[in-house]
Amino acid sequence: MSPIRRVVLAAVASSLLLLSSRPATADAQASFPADALQGLRWRHIGPFRAGRTKSAVGVPSQPHVFYMAATNGGVWKTNDAGRTWNPITDALPTGSIGAVEVAPSNPDIVYVGSGEGLQRPDLSVGNGMYRSSDAGRTWTRLGLRDGQQIPRIAIDPNNPERLFVAVLGHPYGPNTERGIYRSVNGGQSFERVLYKDENTGGADVVLAPDDPNTVYAVLWEARQGPWENAAWSGPNSGLFKSTDGGTTWTQLAGGLPTTADGLGRLGIGISPSNPRRIYVTATAGQKSGLYRSDDAGATWTRTTTDNRIFGRGDDFAAVTVDPRDPNTVYSMNVVAWKSTDAGVTWKAFRGAPGGDDYQRLWINPRQPDIMLMVADQGALVTLNGGETWSSWYNQGTAQFYHVTADNAWPYRVCGGQQESGSACVASRGNHGSITYRDWWPVGASEYSYVAPDPLDPDVYYGGTVTRHDRRTGQTQNVSPNAGRGRGASGDGPDYFRGIRTMPILFSPINPRKLYYGTNVVWQTVNGGTSWTRVSGDLSRATWTVPSSVGKYAAEPSAAPTRRGVVYTIAPSSVDSNTIWAGTDDGLIHVTRNGGRTWSNVTPPQLGPWWKVSIMDASHTDANTAYAAVNTFRLDDLRPHIYRTRDGGKTWTEIVRGLATDAPVNVVREDPKRPGLLYAGTEHQVWFSLNDGDDWHPLRLNMPFISIRDLIVKDDDLAVATHGRGFWILDNVTALRQWSTATASAPVTLFTPAVATRVRYSMYTDTPVPPDEPRAENPPDGAMIDYYLARDAERVSLEIVNAAGRVLRTFSSDDPTPPPADAGNWPRWWFRPATAPSAKAGLQRFTWDLHYARPTDQCALPISATPFNTKCEPEGPWVMPGTYTVRLTVDGAVQRQTFTVRMDPRVKTPRAALQRQHDLSVALYDAILAAPKLEGDARARGLNDFAGPQGFGGIVASHQAALSALQGSDAPPTDAMVQAATARLRTWQQLLARWRAATGT
Repeated sequence: MSPIRRVVLAAVASSLLLLSSRPATADAQASFPADALQGLRWRHIGPFRAGRTKSAVGVPSQPHVFYMAATNGGVWKTNDAGRTWNPITDALPTGSIGAVEVAPSNPDIVYVGSGEGLQRPDLSVGNGMYRSSDAGRTWTRLGLRDGQQIPRIAIDPNNPERLFVAVLGHPYGPNTERGIYRSVNGGQSFERVLYKDENTGGADVVLAPDDPNTVYAVLWEARQGPWENAAWSGPNSGLFKSTDGGTTWTQLAGGLPTTADGLGRLGIGISPSNPRRIYVTATAGQKSGLYRSDDAGATWTRTTTDNRIFGRGDDFAAVTVDPRDPNTVYSMNVVAWKSTDAGVTWKAFRGAPGGDDYQRLWINPRQPDIMLMVADQGALVTLNGGETWSSWYNQGTAQFYHVTADNAWPYRVCGGQQESGSACVASRGNHGSITYRDWWPVGASEYSYVAPDPLDPDVYYGGTVTRHDRRTGQTQNVSPNAGRGRGASGDGPDYFRGIRTMPILFSPINPRKLYYGTNVVWQTVNGGTSWTRVSGDLSRATWTVPSSVGKYAAEPSAAPTRRGVVYTIAPSSVDSNTIWAGTDDGLIHVTRNGGRTWSNVTPPQLGPWWKVSIMDASHTDANTAYAAVNTFRLDDLRPHIYRTRDGGKTWTEIVRGLATDAPVNVVREDPKRPGLLYAGTEHQVWFSLNDGDDWHPLRLNMPFISIRDLIVKDDDLAVATHGRGFWILDNVTALRQWSTATASAPVTLFTPAVATRVRYSMYTDTPVPPDEPRAENPPDGAMIDYYLARDAERVSLEIVNAAGRVLRTFSSDDPTPPPADAGNWPRWWFRPATAPSAKAGLQRFTWDLHYARPTDQCALPISATPFNTKCEPEGPWVMPGTYTVRLTVDGAVQRQTFTVRMDPRVKTPRAALQRQHDLSVALYDAILAAPKLEGDARARGLNDFAGPQGFGGIVASHQAALSALQGSDAPPTDAMVQAATARLRTWQQLLARWRAATGT
């Protein structure tokens, strides 16, 4: 064969292999039923360390009931003064919330305004107003859907159908649905009553306590730009007043700073006991300060110039006046401040020296010692005027930017948490659930990636760059710029330009090679001791100002300069010399020689500041890559994902099926099935079976929330949400196996993933109280997935070992116990569900890797004292090995084999485990046989065999030995073996006597 022919045939064979490894086809995707995924569900794993929270309100007549609004985590409610919090808006099509208010005259009526209502570098927008008429149990969607950000709602104290809404508008572009709106019919319709222009929005609105027709409103002209920390303001900001219910308005002056002073955002608070006393915080350059009016806004006096009280006004501007004393006022800022002399002198009311960033304070007008405060770390309640506060470590509203996982078992999910540093959370807890014991910080910054060392799961890299050793708790700065300062500020070379979240990740091929991005790409192979720069500046040298900047394009701060950074790095999994890089200013480069040279392969559709959020390189083909491109900062909510199969020469946009109003933050390819893609948008997770040509929702039970990153870890999908912590979709093997045949077959039994035999640690001390926050462990055992094209009459599952013995039989006819949710006790206190579903769709059943229970002594449901009524006894654990699941659906049978492995942390020799198993099964078989033989003995009148000295005593005596053997995965002790052997000897002797007496 000629060399040329050999090369051609090899190329053809390679292409055929690639095609054959891509079982995802257009037919499979097109025929995927929209409601097929009933059996799969996400589980939230925490951490329960709260995130930024913007709005809060209590119910004066119900002093322990409060609502708080996480900026991207939905609305939460407590009825026990903050001891526990529960989300109440997970069904709404947004998680971004800027305002929540309860009608003073009817506490069942709650209004919610979506969109954070802040102008800041990182935010999510909403889609209008919502109302509940039953205290948050159900919701009705209202209008103002293009307002994007609603920071404040004011409700008439006498009429819950009359309200005012401050609509801030689009943060990244002009729009007309902004300003102050009024509704007189409970939100069925809104009338805009105060408006300047398409660049100026409503930032605050309050009603005078003595006259609901007197309305004060704040307008704020502000715009965020496409690059990090780009922000502009204009001349239309100000404080306005209406005395005729919002029909006409007057801008207040009388000593307040003006737009000539650089006036920006204002915050306003009115004294409930003296409505003529008003306080405002003002951001206005040299005229910034806290101002007081004693004549209902006609004239103003600046009471303090202390920047700590009013600084960072774009982030904090809330002022709250004590309901009984007009001279006591609180200002929310980096620290919460309190003045008792009408704003002249101040003392810290609450706050760490470094700052907690407080957003709003609500005081119960009937009992002023009861307060609700929200901060960038969540919500907290005091019942004693601030002497003590509830915890903010009980709210699952953490905001993460990225997600990674280490190589420990159970693996740990890691990322940087906005406002709170970093966190790594165990995917499984040792005591039946995931609690505060199962997560910890790892020394990285609040915005960062965390890169676990592939060779040492106790070492983590993050930030810009740090190295954290979990064993010692020490963190070292190993940045290529360590000790030099910021190059972009003039302290050294200009290749250290960076923003809040910069990529840090290990090579999928070389576990010692760590990549890091600034405006160039760096790599280290010695843990950061030394670094090599492997690219030049990959950002745009110049660019045209995007149209979304609008009227502010002429500002000097908008002038095109080299600002961009390398925002994502995607090293190839199959070629160590191929690395992809994308920038936040809209460029994609690739190197084919390990960084010596780079090619600009940007898709022609990408313009300046089309942020290349995350790229992923194919796991099987060096020429294939995917790019999630986010245009939110260009005031464009459309999704963008691009795919190349020829090394970047051509790109295809692959967004068919995605919702058109949610930007894409991440796209990843499944490492085990080429063409199976996952994407995360500002609302939910999606998947594609045909390499992105079509997309299908994978939200399932997750709330609508911003998905900032996702990874495939082994057989699981882990995501970082920006407002609800980390979530895991356990075991995606069914999606990997979905095919055209599955779509057309009446029944499909998928090959189960490897199952891990892992047990909980039994509590030997006082357990975590049931009202402490906890997250769910993964399903315990073998997850068996099957698909039914239609409802079945009867479904049964049998588990068979290698010797052909049927270990368990489950049927859809079996009774199903109530859910294990009483008191939130760990699930091992409850009997597991035993009935596979006969409903159409993709269903999941979990076998717990035990033989069947030898007796049925478990109450359904468990009593209120679970420690005394634990479900006993379990059947023995099965040995690691190969098993078969047999699925029978209306008489038709399918089979699949799968593997059970031991908990990787258990080092007990297999021979010891086998001995434990064999003795246990022998005892177990005796326990199974004894009751029937005892019944036969009584029927025959052979009472010597029926009493405690006969078959009647076998169950209790053998169960004691069986429980001792099965208590742990350690080798059985001599005492255990002796006890089991003695019991089995007694059993054999009893059987011999029985056979002799009965002739059987």
